[in-house]
Amino acid sequence: MRAMVFEGVGRPLREVRRPIPTPGPGQLLVRVHACGVCRTDLHLLDGEVQIASPPRILGHQIIGTVLARGGQEGAPAPGVEAQGAGAQGVEAQGAGAPDAGAQGAGAHGAQAGADGARVGVPWLGWTCGRCEYCTSGRENLCPNALFTGRDIDGGFAEYTVADERYCFPVPPSMSNEQAAPLMCAGLIGYRALRLCGPARRIGLYGFGAAAHILAQVCRWQGREVYAFTRAGDERTQAFARSLGAVWAGGSEETPPEPLHAAIVFAPVGPLVPLALRVLAPGGTVVCGGIHMSEIPSFPYSILWEERAVRSVANLTRADAKEMLALAPKAPVQTTVTTYPLERAGAALEDLRAGRFSGAAVILP
Repeated sequence: MRAMVFEGVGRPLREVRRPIPTPGPGQLLVRVHACGVCRTDLHLLDGEVQIASPPRILGHQIIGTVLARGGQEGAPAPGVEAQGAGAQGVEAQGAGAPDAGAQGAGAHGAQAGADGARVGVPWLGWTCGRCEYCTSGRENLCPNALFTGRDIDGGFAEYTVADERYCFPVPPSMSNEQAAPLMCAGLIGYRALRLCGPARRIGLYGFGAAAHILAQVCRWQGREVYAFTRAGDERTQAFARSLGAVWAGGSEETPPEPLHAAIVFAPVGPLVPLALRVLAPGGTVVCGGIHMSEIPSFPYSILWEERAVRSVANLTRADAKEMLALAPKAPVQTTVTTYPLERAGAALEDLRAGRFSGAAVILP
């Protein structure tokens, strides 16, 4: 199979050929049809979030078709290391699987692990199931967790293997490229929204992949969205208004009404005190990224009156099931720019430079 491999910080992704991986116990072999590009991939590429054991295949917003499954025992963490071995028997089965038919077929009523089912694979790729967090409904905080595209080979490839517990049926009404951004931008955005509580006026700082999905969810829920972008970015502000934002402006501007909550998707620490300054009493600022530059000091007066700052980490399976059920009801329509597999590095640089609206998706 072809794959785009991260080999070290400061080095471009390299196209390689590897054996098709073999699923271990509790794992599925998935033929990748689409994989969304996430800002976390940039953090990994730049070393801001560390990959402990390169080389690694990036990509954690995967949509694909189940081709085979491993044994039925629980999926052990070391199972990902079996990816290169014994693949010849799978090659014949996978090589002839049609791409076109996978887009809409097989998902109606199918279990995620059924052969031929279309599934989504997110960032959270494995948890131990035994720690105090896993056993209390907080598996997103599992200290032993493994992450797709960081600890486990991801979706910038033609095939991948994934823990069956963390593979989810995809809404049949959405094409592969439309569904891919839901698997991180959508799911993490939805978890961040849950942490905002019943807030009616919500500010979104950084109007990229996650915000453009969340704006549609908020509109469907009857909330008001206030979009904050780089100063003078009229193109993105117009894009936000087209998706239902009641106001759009620069990140240093003051919206016409105090906000009940704000979500900071841009990895820019100075946005946090800016968001605090426009919150109503009792409001919450949620930091929605895995990495952020340093938050500067700020006066206690903008935190007073029971305002709060908190982060969001990863997702739970409950988040995924709720969001994927909600998306077709809203309905969420993702705006995507597609790239072939060999241009995954260009997609990351276009994301860095803000050259597209919405999300980028790799189509192997």
